[in-house]
Amino acid sequence: MAKRNKHVPRTSSLNSIESIVNKLKNNMSPPQLIMIIFFALIWVGAILLALPLSASDGKSVGLLDALFTATSAICVNGLVVLDTGSVFSTFGQVIIMILIQVGGLGFMTLGVMVAIILGKRIGLKQRLLIQQATNSSSAQGLVKLSLYIVLIAFAFEALATLVLTFRWHGELGWGQAFYYAIFHSVSAFNNAGFSLWADSLSPFVGDPVVNLTIITLFIIGGLGYIVVVDLFRKRSWRKLSLHSKIVIIGSSSLYLIGFIIIFLLESWNPSTFAELSYGERIWAALFQGTAPRSSGFNTIDIGSMLATSQFFIIILMFIGASSGGTGGGIKINTFVVLVLATIQTFRGGGQIHAFERKIAEETVMRALAVVMSSLAFVLGISILLSISEGILEKHFLDVLFEATSAFSTTGLSMGLTSELSVPGKIIVIITMFAGRLGPLTLAFALAQKKRTSKIGYAEDHVLIG
Repeated sequence: MAKRNKHVPRTSSLNSIESIVNKLKNNMSPPQLIMIIFFALIWVGAILLALPLSASDGKSVGLLDALFTATSAICVNGLVVLDTGSVFSTFGQVIIMILIQVGGLGFMTLGVMVAIILGKRIGLKQRLLIQQATNSSSAQGLVKLSLYIVLIAFAFEALATLVLTFRWHGELGWGQAFYYAIFHSVSAFNNAGFSLWADSLSPFVGDPVVNLTIITLFIIGGLGYIVVVDLFRKRSWRKLSLHSKIVIIGSSSLYLIGFIIIFLLESWNPSTFAELSYGERIWAALFQGTAPRSSGFNTIDIGSMLATSQFFIIILMFIGASSGGTGGGIKINTFVVLVLATIQTFRGGGQIHAFERKIAEETVMRALAVVMSSLAFVLGISILLSISEGILEKHFLDVLFEATSAFSTTGLSMGLTSELSVPGKIIVIITMFAGRLGPLTLAFALAQKKRTSKIGYAEDHVLIG
């Protein structure tokens, strides 16, 4: 009797815990659930990377540095406090590569793939999570979209791995060339910026094969799966969605502007372009003009660039890639919507439109909210980092660069990240996490249920400008 009495409370307590977990899961909104799962994945990665097995010397790298690396990988950022190629063992590097793939594709997308393979049914709750994770405007066709996403990612990564293996086999041998190729292909397509070389891709500054392959990967990943799928399905400019048109035009314009400005500015810089041939300068400017949109790789030393170039890169990083892609930032579509709204205001107001389509006022307000909250966050983090790192009088550009890079999940660095203090590392970890989820997702996740006010107020005017 005594044994039976002891057993009953244990069973009932397990049942009560299970019911509480189910209740919390059912009451959580998709953004809240996404935030919790991302948080859990980061800690799983951190624990694995903290194992002695993950270090090349067989000694643990420490929980904080492991947490920093796992956050950077799952948030497809690329900022590192430890050299990936020399500090981590092959096991640790593979863990980092898996975290990058999960973070870039999205755990819900991979979850859909596994569920389909196992013959599981995708319910409404899962579809809402997929919609939130992929930034889709509709809940229809999300399972098929998830399949397209996985197939597109694996196809581009496989093709790039093949190309880079043949390019590097002469220097590294077939086995190591394949390993380096697959690591950098996954890192590039997911806009992570992790490299097994200590100086990133600087040894290949003038290499056409490496430059074209890596640039193609991070541009395709940065465009966003929704745009890529739209292009694949419709194959006609007229039939493309407004979102796809805005992303393609906006991205192409920024890539061209980035290339021209970096080329013109750095041509005057003896620390970067002086020892490069004219052809190498073209490739370097092309790479560094497109990489700040969220890739994180570099072929020239960012810290040696002119201050003007560094500030221009900050602007590009802040804008970032496209919604639904592997990049970060406020997103090019958000930026374009605000530019169109500004132009229309200068013209005297009226409908905000593009490509013969009206842009909803709610979209403009959301874009404004994203930009303002992101700007406030980056400036706040910059102030905190300047205090934690003791940079109170000079080198503030270094801090602003690092804060923007962490928030936009770009991963470029002027050298500050490797020298961060313990408080600085914690600040950057939080920044990378917030930047990956996005300010609006965080706001929706933390906000209470929407309350509709029953009070209507009289309209009045406020002077602007």
